[in-house]
Amino acid sequence: MLTVWGLLIVIIFMTLIMTKRTTPFTALVLSPVVIGLIAGFGADLGDFALEGVKGVAPTVVMLLFAIMYFGLMLTAGLFDPLVHWILRVVKGDPLRVLVGTAVLAAAVSVDGDGSTTTMIVCSAMIPVYKRLNMKMMDLAVIIIMANSIMNLLPWGGPTARIIAALGVDEGELLRRILPGMIVAIFWVIAVAYLRGRAERKRLGIHTLTEEEINHLSPSGALAAGSDDPSSAHVDDTTHLKRPKMWWPNLILTAILMVLLVFGGLWGVPDIPSAIIFEIGFAIALLLNYRKLKESREIIEIHGANAMHVITMVLAAGVFMGILNETGMSEAIGTSLGDVVPDAMGSQWGLVVAFASIPGTFLLSNDAFYLGVLPILAQTGASYGFTPMQMAVASTTGQAFHLLSPLVGFIYLLLHLTGVDMGAWQRTAAKWSIGTFIIFLIGALTFGGVPI
Repeated sequence: MLTVWGLLIVIIFMTLIMTKRTTPFTALVLSPVVIGLIAGFGADLGDFALEGVKGVAPTVVMLLFAIMYFGLMLTAGLFDPLVHWILRVVKGDPLRVLVGTAVLAAAVSVDGDGSTTTMIVCSAMIPVYKRLNMKMMDLAVIIIMANSIMNLLPWGGPTARIIAALGVDEGELLRRILPGMIVAIFWVIAVAYLRGRAERKRLGIHTLTEEEINHLSPSGALAAGSDDPSSAHVDDTTHLKRPKMWWPNLILTAILMVLLVFGGLWGVPDIPSAIIFEIGFAIALLLNYRKLKESREIIEIHGANAMHVITMVLAAGVFMGILNETGMSEAIGTSLGDVVPDAMGSQWGLVVAFASIPGTFLLSNDAFYLGVLPILAQTGASYGFTPMQMAVASTTGQAFHLLSPLVGFIYLLLHLTGVDMGAWQRTAAKWSIGTFIIFLIGALTFGGVPI
């Protein structure tokens, strides 16, 4: 019965946001609360929800200070030279812009953190998209496709959980999935090329003058959601530019990125990403805005942007807290293994690969990889499958995982680009089918998963 209640929560939530009957925040909070009450968990719902909120608390802190930090750097002008260079290279050609977006998103995603990728790529590219009147949907889709691939690096979330759950060697796992990842990156570039051709046909190639390039600034890139190119300059933050601090800001940002990727350096132990951004923001304020009035202005400008994202992540915490603490997530996971006929034992690798799609979409990475995958792996062992083969097969569902409403940073992406969640999920899922097929072929060809 727990499986039924859990699936009912997910179905109601998805129906509400796909039909736009409620906001995602309302659906995330009320869907599990109402069903939890009906299922008889009323007395414990508060504690269950609080556990979920505690679980996302580090993510909330990290997102808060990541938004504040990159917002400050955006206002100070750190990304202005990058946008200036991109505009010179793309020369107003939408095709080049989209291909450049794919390459930039893949490169930045090496750190394995989706929120960092979103902040950096959006900061650099949104002003360009607005100036050329390009579709923000393409930007949001390309970013998530690239990040879903690079997130499989060993320091990324899903792979780290797989290693912990099955005890496989991280180097060997990477060698088995890396060929598929490389091909998938070329697929993202191909998608960017196809969308770029369509945008070039729609918009043509706009030759930007030197004056236009010089006046185009990313200072308003984090303004929420409008497709109006002029909306990037609604708030005049020219007085907050700090061109003379470009090198110190670049060095500080580079140090933060290194710490995020490697955890700790020079004898310093691993530092949580939330603390890295919190300390980084404090240093950035000290370097750029020593006057109390200016510091307050920066916090007010970018703190307002952060609140929307934070409320969504906290709502996702309530959602997952109730699903996990009531046992619904575990029941759904167990059911995934039970519904497969024994006759399909010889194709258990394919079963795990396809099960990872709904598994990583409907559940968190923790719930699927730490709760469900061990069950699937134990079943696979009885059919002759090794833990490594199960590990490789389970990575394929990551092609769709970042489209899940349970992934916190997607609300940051949707907020910055201003696209509708339902439309974005449908559009991205269409292209992500190609990523999944590539992952699957890679698992069968290079990953050692028998057909």
